[in-house]
Amino acid sequence: MRLRSLGFMFLVLLMGAMVGSLLGSGLAYVLPEGVVKDFFLKSLDFSLGGLLGVNDAVSIDLLVIQLIFGLKISLNFAAIFGLAATYYLLRYFR
Repeated sequence: MRLRSLGFMFLVLLMGAMVGSLLGSGLAYVLPEGVVKDFFLKSLDFSLGGLLGVNDAVSIDLLVIQLIFGLKISLNFAAIFGLAATYYLLRYFR
């Protein structure tokens, strides 16, 4: 039995969340307006930068160059479903 690296697992789970979000966006075009569509597409946004009192990102202006750092995570049900499916597949294919 070989162990997987933490970086590989993080990358695979991130890809699962992205595929889930992509499928959720595709589902938005198919579903009619209503509660089910809102359930699948309602998202929670977490951002680094807004926590520090800045709008969306932390910026450092050095007159010659401006560095902007930020991170925003948007989770919806489809992304969480993609994460769960990918986690299950990672555990199943050891």
